[in-house]
Amino acid sequence: MLKTRIILVVVGALVVWLIFLLPKAVVENESQLKEDGEVQTNSTAGHSEVPATLSSNIKSVRAQYLEDATNQKNAIFADSLRTLYTQSGQFDSAAWFAEKAATFFNTQESFLKAGNSYYEAYTFAMEPAKQEQLAEKSREWLGKVLEANPKNLEVKTKMAMTYLSSKAPMQGITMMREVLAEDPKNEFALYNMGMLSIQSGQNDRAVEHLENLKAVNPNHVQGLLLLGVAYKNKGNKDKAKQQFELVKKLDKDPAVLATADSYLKDLE
Repeated sequence: MLKTRIILVVVGALVVWLIFLLPKAVVENESQLKEDGEVQTNSTAGHSEVPATLSSNIKSVRAQYLEDATNQKNAIFADSLRTLYTQSGQFDSAAWFAEKAATFFNTQESFLKAGNSYYEAYTFAMEPAKQEQLAEKSREWLGKVLEANPKNLEVKTKMAMTYLSSKAPMQGITMMREVLAEDPKNEFALYNMGMLSIQSGQNDRAVEHLENLKAVNPNHVQGLLLLGVAYKNKGNKDKAKQQFELVKKLDKDPAVLATADSYLKDLE
């Protein structure tokens, strides 16, 4: 996972994202594109600046997208914009263009790009209404992939996660359990089940899932952080310290080190 996204868990067992790059507002309709030839996004204080070269590339490709009426070329430009907006941290816009490309190409690959782009935007959404909107879009496109390939467990796990903020959270839990039943060593599923167990106060279950994840991948930093939190919540300070100290050995990212140190301080 990207180091610009580090999972933090507060003492009350609430897991939140430490976000260094937040998405700009979603591009919702063609009029937003055509006004002055600009994609209209709402800047938010605290967003990192987009590098000048990347911003220039976006403007160049966007202009070609607006000017070319050929469906195939237009779709190719849309796919390029998806990549560029992803690189710039504007995940809502990336998803919007991914959908445009997928609608034309109508392939599993394009469906996956659209579904993953909407999932990316969903994971960064802060407002419940917007989160649900993006979750539905993600399920729509990932569902097309899963329909063609039911064995794609990564897609199934992502779909499961989007249900957790919906009115049918148990559907997501059921899907996640199905993934682990088919692949007990699935890192993505083990990690998320561990996270969900902590959120629901089931720390024994969280330890079980996260210890399994540790056995599969001893270097899974985010998993080790959560495992430390689960042990901390259980009152097992020695075990918790072991995980946080291991995290510090494995990853020298300042944000990761600061997170581990903060938990170690709490355990003093």
